[in-house]
Amino acid sequence: MNALAELRSRFAQALSELTPDPATFAAMVKPTQDANFGDFQANCAMPLAKQRGTNPRTLAAEIVGKLDIADLCQPPEVAGPGFINIRLKDDWLTEQTNRNVTDLRLGIEPVAKPKRIVIDYSAPNVAKPMHVGHLRSTVLGNALYRVAKFLGHHVLGDNHIGDWGTQFGMILFGYKNFLDRAAFEAAPVTELARQYRLVSQLSGYHDAKAEQPKAENRLAQLQCDLNSAEANKPANDKSAEKALKKLRTDANDVREKLVSLKKQIEAIESSPPLNALADTHPQIAELARLETAKLHAGDDENTQLWNQFVPQCLAAIQGIYDRLDIRFDMTCGESFYNPMLADVVAEFQAKSLATESDGAICVFIPGNAAPFLIRKRDGAFTYATSDLATIRYRVNDLQTDTMLYVVDTRQSEHFRLLFETAKLWGYGDRELVHVNFGTILGKDNKPYKTRSGDTIGLESLLDAAVAKARQTVNENDDGKPEGRELSDDARTTVAETVGIGAIKYADLRHNRESDYVYDEDKMLATNGDTATYMQYAYARVAGIFRRGGINRETLRSGGGRVVFTHPSERALSLQLLRFSEALDAVLAENRPNILTDYLFATANSFSTFYQECSVLKEPEAAIRTSRLLLCDLTARVIATGLDLLGIKTCEQM
Repeated sequence: MNALAELRSRFAQALSELTPDPATFAAMVKPTQDANFGDFQANCAMPLAKQRGTNPRTLAAEIVGKLDIADLCQPPEVAGPGFINIRLKDDWLTEQTNRNVTDLRLGIEPVAKPKRIVIDYSAPNVAKPMHVGHLRSTVLGNALYRVAKFLGHHVLGDNHIGDWGTQFGMILFGYKNFLDRAAFEAAPVTELARQYRLVSQLSGYHDAKAEQPKAENRLAQLQCDLNSAEANKPANDKSAEKALKKLRTDANDVREKLVSLKKQIEAIESSPPLNALADTHPQIAELARLETAKLHAGDDENTQLWNQFVPQCLAAIQGIYDRLDIRFDMTCGESFYNPMLADVVAEFQAKSLATESDGAICVFIPGNAAPFLIRKRDGAFTYATSDLATIRYRVNDLQTDTMLYVVDTRQSEHFRLLFETAKLWGYGDRELVHVNFGTILGKDNKPYKTRSGDTIGLESLLDAAVAKARQTVNENDDGKPEGRELSDDARTTVAETVGIGAIKYADLRHNRESDYVYDEDKMLATNGDTATYMQYAYARVAGIFRRGGINRETLRSGGGRVVFTHPSERALSLQLLRFSEALDAVLAENRPNILTDYLFATANSFSTFYQECSVLKEPEAAIRTSRLLLCDLTARVIATGLDLLGIKTCEQM
């Protein structure tokens, strides 16, 4: 049972006679931060009293008088200016705990009204290897998928892969002009990725050469304006200082852009082979776009190559997903929706929702200066067109209620306009949510890259974490007083579990909207808020039963009961009961870090319990059984919570 949800429901009933909006004030019931004030606290009396013009303590007493919670709580106490402190009855808490001991779902009740949810996550471009930038969408989306499914919703995980865009034109051009046949036969995806990078680099070079003089002229003009403004700045003029600040910022931005352009140019011109290729292919970007256009037009050669490349690329991506334990219910990429795009544009035009502007077809959204482009002037469709077709398919064919798009914050404006456009189109009754997230940074607080400035491949990231985890596993196992416990195969399995788990947990534990610094040493630490600490907590409990020769399933079915003989037993029971609260909050806010916070608190609560209460050495059989049941329940909650984050556990570490 979700005790918090139950209390809020009871408060809403009591408040219904005092306000037309009882749910808002009932939501002010929250777990306490200090056990001295009970298990839960309500501060609703103070804002409600202000609204009603009454004394908050008097109103708090009136609310308490209307509350019907005697079956699960001790009499509430009014404290301070009007706080209502609530403490669960010990017998009610032990009853719930004992139910959860034998409940396969640990007391988590499926939702009464399940939704049909599509979670759109990961979505790599299949034409190039997955890199560190794909990590957040993949693990965040999968965690939300697992939690929603566990809570009883009808969930589909959709990998909306990029398999039809301009990147394929670049690969097709590269294949036809730069192919290393032997390398392709040995490792096709690696060679395709090399071609993509080469075409991208050459295209970027020509763009940079064209852009450099413009940027230099722009910087010269800004510097002139800046010198003039500084020479003629009036004293104590805030508006003039603001204008100066903007000029300095603009000049610095252009300066940084010039540095980047010069690096792109230098990378080509410092390499005779690359310089020769650049001279040979001055129109490479346009030629790559033509290859894309030929593919979209059904060209036989390009279609045949596309049919050859896509399965090879998907197989390489699947290898990453297998290591991360990621599964999708459907993989509907851009190519799946391509046949629907013309009809989408036609429907917008037929409903007078889109108009022609300079040869392009645009949706003009009220209150927005920029239009939403759904067909370019050359007749090509856009990502927006594909996204609109996706919404229509998910609603009409999949009967979806809610769509979650787990995509980084840089796409926020696109999704805002997409959702507004979908609303105009008639899909305003569906819940469309952009689950945005920040960037993974290096220790220099810049986007995480190699020393040469290249994007870090996701597979190499996983390999490095697993290798570091293997060192830790070896050191810990070799250092055990009675000698090593793990075979080489077991060490390999544990290292993979710990290394992959560390990467996932380190990502999920942060507020998803925040950037965070990638630090292997911290994420693999055996103490603190890490997956390794959680995995050790689970293995520690498993070790208790192994040392005691106790079968956990037999223990659960043996008729023993949890009883409270020490405050830390009660504290642990209460923490375990809050598992349901944590999961509900994860889905309400689309924030897996709520679950990591809960698991860390649970592991700490268990550590306190284990330090203060003997388990295997407890002489009284009933108390020993009670504590073993709490140990078992803790292990199951931690294992289930980690599994919902996509993280595995080990019986021995």
